[in-house]
Amino acid sequence: MTDLLYSEEEEALRAAVRDLLADHCDAPGVIARTESDAPHDRAAWKALTDGMGLAGLLVPEDRGGQGATHREAAVVLEELGRAVAPVPYLTSAVVATEALLDCEADDLLAELASGRTIGALAVGLHTAPGAAFPSVRVENGALQGELTGIADAAVADVLLVPAEDGALYAVDAEAVTITPQVPFDLTRPLAKVTFDGTPGRRLGDAEPAVRRALRAGAGLLASEQLGVADWALTETVRYLKERKQFNRPVGGFQALKHRLAQLWLEVVNLRAAARNAADALARDDEDLDVAVAVAQAYAAPVAVHAAEEALQLHAGIGMTWEHPIHLYLKRAKADSIAYGTAGAHREALAELVDLRAP
Repeated sequence: MTDLLYSEEEEALRAAVRDLLADHCDAPGVIARTESDAPHDRAAWKALTDGMGLAGLLVPEDRGGQGATHREAAVVLEELGRAVAPVPYLTSAVVATEALLDCEADDLLAELASGRTIGALAVGLHTAPGAAFPSVRVENGALQGELTGIADAAVADVLLVPAEDGALYAVDAEAVTITPQVPFDLTRPLAKVTFDGTPGRRLGDAEPAVRRALRAGAGLLASEQLGVADWALTETVRYLKERKQFNRPVGGFQALKHRLAQLWLEVVNLRAAARNAADALARDDEDLDVAVAVAQAYAAPVAVHAAEEALQLHAGIGMTWEHPIHLYLKRAKADSIAYGTAGAHREALAELVDLRAP
C-alpha cells in the first residue's frame, strides 16, 4: 500500500532546508529583492545546490544526480513555498530536468544536476500538461521566432526550446534576446525570448519531453502551493493568538475559529492531494495523470483562499508592504494559472475518468 506520510529522511530534509532558508530568505530580504533589478537570490541557490545537492534530486546517480525521487523534491518545494524563495528550483531542477531526462543529453543533465548551470523550458508558464504549446521555426539550421511568458528565463544559462520540426533544442541563453515581462509574482520573473538566427543543439523529440516536464511541474507545483497555504494558516493562527481586542485574544472569537477550522481542513486535504501526486510521480503510477489533475484542481483555490484569509485576518498590518503576506498572495495567485488553471485540470480529470459534463 502507498504510504503518503513523511519518512524520517524526508523530515530531516525538511528541517535542513528550512534552516537554510531561514538564513537566506528572510521576509525583509525577499521583499527587498522584489524591489531590485535582481529578484533571484544567487546565494540561496548556491547554498541549495552546492551545499546540499538539491538540484540533482530527480537525476539518477549514474547520470550525475542524487538519485532521489519526486517525494523528496516535493518536500523541498514545500519549504521553498513557505519561504516564497526567489530561486529557480521548480523551473530548473524540476521542469527543465524532467525534459532532459526524456532526451539523450547526459552532459547537460549533469550540469543542471550540479546547480552550476540553470535551465529553463521555453514554454509559457501558463501551459497545462497536454495543452498545445508554441514553438519556433527552423530556418537554415537556425531558430527563428518569439516565445512569451517564459519563467526564470532571465536567470537561465540554457534554454530548452521546442521547434516546429518536432525537436527540442538546447540554446545558450546569451545567444537570444530576453525581454522582461511584468509578472504578478515578482519572485518568479517572466520574459519574452526572441530567436533571430540562433544556433541550437538538437536533444530529442519535443512532444514527449515537454509533456513529461509539464506534468511533473504541475504535480510538484501542488507541494509549493501547500507550503504557501501552510505558512498562511500557521502565521494567521499565531497572530490571532497574540492580537487582543476587548481585552481578549482575537482568535477566541467563535466566528474566526470557524474560518480557521475550515481553512485547516482545506490545507489538510491539499497536503493529501499534493503528497499523492508526488508519490505517483515517484512511482510512475498508472494513474499518474489522474493524481496530478486532482492535485492541481484542488491546490490553486486552497492556496489562494489561505493567502486571502491571512490578509484579511491580519487586518491593517496585513495591508502593509513591510508585512510579507502580499508575497504569499501574489505567489498563490500566480501559481493558480501556472501549468494550467484549476478549471483546465478539472476538465482534464473529467476526460480521464470519463465523467464529462453533459
